Amino acid sequence: MCLNWIIVTVVALVLSPFNSLFAQSSRWSDEEAKKWYDQQQWLVGSNYIPENAINELEMWQAQTFDSAQIDKELGWAEGMGMNTMRVFLHDLLWQQDSAGFKQRIDRFLEIASRHRIRPVFVLFDSVWDPYPRLGLQHPPIPGVHNSGWVQSPGAEALKDPAQEARLKAYVQGVVGAFARDGRVLAWDVWNEPSNTNEGSYSSQEPKNKETLVEALLPKVFAWAREAHPTQPLSSGVWDIDFENGTRPTNIQRMQLEDSDVISFHNYGWPEVFEKEVLFLEKFHRPLICTEYMARGAGSTFDTVLPLAKKYKVAAINWGFVAGKTQTFYPWDSWQHPYILEQPPIWFHEILHRDGKPYREAEVKLIRELTGRGN
Repeated sequence: MCLNWIIVTVVALVLSPFNSLFAQSSRWSDEEAKKWYDQQQWLVGSNYIPENAINELEMWQAQTFDSAQIDKELGWAEGMGMNTMRVFLHDLLWQQDSAGFKQRIDRFLEIASRHRIRPVFVLFDSVWDPYPRLGLQHPPIPGVHNSGWVQSPGAEALKDPAQEARLKAYVQGVVGAFARDGRVLAWDVWNEPSNTNEGSYSSQEPKNKETLVEALLPKVFAWAREAHPTQPLSSGVWDIDFENGTRPTNIQRMQLEDSDVISFHNYGWPEVFEKEVLFLEKFHRPLICTEYMARGAGSTFDTVLPLAKKYKVAAINWGFVAGKTQTFYPWDSWQHPYILEQPPIWFHEILHRDGKPYREAEVKLIRELTGRGN
């Protein structure tokens, strides 16, 4: 039995009674959020999916869940000093096999804890394909960024009020099962809820998608809180106009007002990242950047990660290992697939499939900033 796993498991058990102090039925106060954050190490990690999965369904379904691959890749993350990963779940997995899904989440947590990693689990996601289907997933489209990722809930469930009971059962079933589990860092209740996927699936989206999401988002926060989690809830603002003083949209306002800790996405230049951090600090909540690092857009480890450490902002980049998601291709690959030529630089990702870094200097920097040395 691995000594690291024993240590992490003992710590989780010791913290369990203490975590009950944070069990919530309403939004945490500023003081409670600060107290929780002060107990954490500086949080650094990646948005994670194993290289052999094209989306969250392929990652988690019983026939394709690959614990050995996850163990290997999280070992690479541990070697860099990473201590968290952001991991997407899906409502259809609960509908398909709730007991098996919980067992696989528990197995994932066992593996992650051995590597001293506590994940942020994402419950819902408005990005990419609005028509998810269980079972065998299609292969990657050559040269296209994230060509198989699917939304949760899909458009059909989002449009159908009769499916709210099923979605509530999923949220409360998953959160309730791990509400007092010290191996879970936080819950991201909805990724980019207002995203309408311009340039990819926009023509397939419900015409009133934002209105539908606006009605459902506060319910999702409420459902999760009714499970009394000891971990904080959040939903990351991703397109807020923080420079021009434009009022937040209704969805952005809900995200900011309902989150225990504020999470956000920023793929801009370092000066833009810094300005957003200074803007969000006005809300007096811990800050978690749950998406950054797009080399071609000006967001790099070299410039952004030191700023995140300076401001004590948790930093979770997209993504980790270059695999079936193909997010090393840029966003514009949806209009111009990179079939005959490779992009001049990788857009996302840190490692090749064999664990070799895309840039040795980046991995060295991550190790240095997280205290892992060389």
